[in-house]
Amino acid sequence: MQTTSSMTKLISRLAVLIGISFLVSCGTVQERPTVKHVPAIKKPADYHQVKKVLYSQYNEWQGVRYQRGGLSRHGVDCSGFVHITFKSKLGMHLPRTTHLQSRAGREIRKEELRAGDLIFFRTGPASNHVGIYLENNKFLHASQKKGVIISRLDHVYWKTNYWKSVRV
Repeated sequence: MQTTSSMTKLISRLAVLIGISFLVSCGTVQERPTVKHVPAIKKPADYHQVKKVLYSQYNEWQGVRYQRGGLSRHGVDCSGFVHITFKSKLGMHLPRTTHLQSRAGREIRKEELRAGDLIFFRTGPASNHVGIYLENNKFLHASQKKGVIISRLDHVYWKTNYWKSVRV
């Protein structure tokens, strides 16, 4: 039988572990940063098709609430939404976490963004956020406050917290 002191220590440790888990970025499942590629998009017409597919995904998921670790229409987090979108709409398997997604492709300049590129933000000391570029400074993502939405890169919050862009 455990004493009150050892139970208090156990509860304290558990609280610390739970607190730390909430500080990490969207999605916490660890995996290797691998990407299974489909044929490369080469023509501008292909980017038009990517935009069309991404807007279709938005229409299907618009307003789905944010849920840390979620992977369904009952709730989804930012990296989960990217993971699901690339798998179901673009035929590509991306890692599940924001951290690994940020390492899955080749880094590009903000000025080079095309439909389907990933955009990363540093939203806190130990957290990141990811979205998918659409066009004209707009990107698709799962927002903690508004669920799945389209936002603007030139909004002061996103502009201030922009980290990098990646092409997979």
